[in-house]
Amino acid sequence: MIAFPGITMRKFTAFAMLFFVAARTSYAQQDTSTQLLDEVVITAQRTQQKELLVPYSTKTITRAYTENFQPRTTPEALTGVNGVFIQKTNHGGGSPFIRGLTGNQTLILVDGIRLNNSTFRYGPNQYLNTIDAYTIHRMEVVKGTGSVQYGTDALGGVLQIFTKEPAFSDAKQKWSGRALGKYMTGDMEKTIRGEAGFRSQKFAAHVGATYRNFGDLFGGDTTGKQSPSGYKEFAFDTKLKFLLQPRVVLTLANQFLQQQHVPVYHKVVLENFAVNEFDPQFRMLNYAKLTIGGNSNLLGNIEIIASWQKSIEGRNSLKNGSTTLRKEKDEINTLGLTTDISSRLSGIWTANSGVEIYNDRVGSTREDINIQNNRRALLRGLYPDGSGYTNSSVYSLHHFNLNKWAIEGGLRLNTFSIRISDTTVGKVTINPSAFVYNAAVMYNISNQHHLYATVSSGFRAPNIDDLGTLGIVDFRYEVPTTSLKPEKSTNTEAGYKFKTKKFGGTVAGFYMHLDDLITRLKVEGHIINGYQVYAKENVEKAYIKGFETEVYYDVLKSLTLTGNLSYTYGQSLSKAEPLRRIPPMFGRVNTTWHKQEWFASAELLFAAKQERLAQGDREDNRIPTGGTPGWNILNVYTGYELKHVKLNVGLQNLFDEDYRTHGSGMNGVGRSAWIAVAIKL
Repeated sequence: MIAFPGITMRKFTAFAMLFFVAARTSYAQQDTSTQLLDEVVITAQRTQQKELLVPYSTKTITRAYTENFQPRTTPEALTGVNGVFIQKTNHGGGSPFIRGLTGNQTLILVDGIRLNNSTFRYGPNQYLNTIDAYTIHRMEVVKGTGSVQYGTDALGGVLQIFTKEPAFSDAKQKWSGRALGKYMTGDMEKTIRGEAGFRSQKFAAHVGATYRNFGDLFGGDTTGKQSPSGYKEFAFDTKLKFLLQPRVVLTLANQFLQQQHVPVYHKVVLENFAVNEFDPQFRMLNYAKLTIGGNSNLLGNIEIIASWQKSIEGRNSLKNGSTTLRKEKDEINTLGLTTDISSRLSGIWTANSGVEIYNDRVGSTREDINIQNNRRALLRGLYPDGSGYTNSSVYSLHHFNLNKWAIEGGLRLNTFSIRISDTTVGKVTINPSAFVYNAAVMYNISNQHHLYATVSSGFRAPNIDDLGTLGIVDFRYEVPTTSLKPEKSTNTEAGYKFKTKKFGGTVAGFYMHLDDLITRLKVEGHIINGYQVYAKENVEKAYIKGFETEVYYDVLKSLTLTGNLSYTYGQSLSKAEPLRRIPPMFGRVNTTWHKQEWFASAELLFAAKQERLAQGDREDNRIPTGGTPGWNILNVYTGYELKHVKLNVGLQNLFDEDYRTHGSGMNGVGRSAWIAVAIKL
């Protein structure tokens, strides 16, 4: 019998009983289940293809999944996804690790538009949580590749989020509406969501608004209430589609989200802060997308996206016993223009080619306020105010279908213009560039069995956070630098995908070599405000290797058992120590039953102890001495849907285990329950 870390016989028996009950219940109520690998994915190749036939490691999270499991936030929707580890510095955060990398070393896209901007930080960040979970239609994760397809930052891979799309009506006009309410015990969540839609033959619209009040998070059996950790959130989204001509569609979209007074719990508890919070966390995205169905092989479908994205991060901090309240604000405005053209060059050869341009304008301010006399001092912000960052690239991806063989190849040339000017670093302009490639081959043994191998080069250009940061970051004081070049990676991978009548799954092994990694180095003998001073340099080489596997078994037509396991090993070649922030081995076992209006599921989430620590891990107050202990938690879910009403219930962490995901700043949720009711019109 396979032993998972920390799983007692009591917990294993409980999970086995839940599985047995689900199987017995479904025996008399068989139905067709949705199998893995049937999904059509776009992100890996910038063209539609069945997941089973994509020669890369991919994973899809569908709208049906998020509606059944009702994740609290967008990061938490990725919990348990094969090969994706979620770290939570605070309750209002959540950073995905893909192939052992996170932060500005993984790329996040929203509807084909970069969420990453020039101030994304190294290491975990909170930006994924600025996407309203209730706007999501589907998510796609591509692991180990992405720089050729989408440019800088995709060292570990790409996460793309597709928001809900209104659809045209074939006949008469139609209106629709939906209202949802969700409550979690301990006042840990109170959510209200409303949506309205309209469809006609040439116009369709979707509008939604979400209000959420998250109370302080309760941990497991020994932690209890973690205060302060709660915050409030308001989000609004709209999408309009116009059929201008039979094959010409214009989409106009707006997304808005603001979170207020988001505490950084571990800084208040461990670093002597009376106040340490993000206020606000804000993101707004506006875009216009024109899709043209071409009439020639050379100019097939054409997609043009013009976008304006604005993000604001405010930070308030006040030390215990201090009279100085520090208020910082960074505002980044990003204009984007992307064009993608698909071509059919022959019966076996198709291609996607395009141009992408993004331009950031960074505003950064700091104000120190004496809380006794209200005197205010305006000082330099975290970044040089008025900095500019232009990211331009051209790419071409080619797809060949040769009977049993499928071959992929692509190239991208990326250039940058980074402009910084202030009294600290002077006037600096740097123009790094990168040329990257990828190649993949898949051999179709049969319609059911497929082998693939890939090699992908990746890069991450230095950004304004790397070059111009001045101030406290994590538990260090960082000073600017002006002589950085892009980080580089080469990822090789081999894998196997299969899908039979009842079984299916994937297994992949990978090795990633990393060069010129930008690393914070201690400036010996320099202390500012009690913090050790650090500066960044391209000095580190490393490798990351590991494997991922996921299998499913349709026990009955209405009952599916799935399991996944991921292992990552990272090593610094420069420091002869483990690479920092590498997740432990982790995985998920799940059984899901679905029959007409009923849904039920039980899942076991687990992680091994992580005791391979870099020196930076040992200095991180979020990681316990000796490493993060292993854990396992058991959750169950159920749902019932009528014509106009849907009820979902979740019971989390049934054994009230006290646990923390590696590198997080607070413990996970303890024993709790939630209920969600949706009414559809």
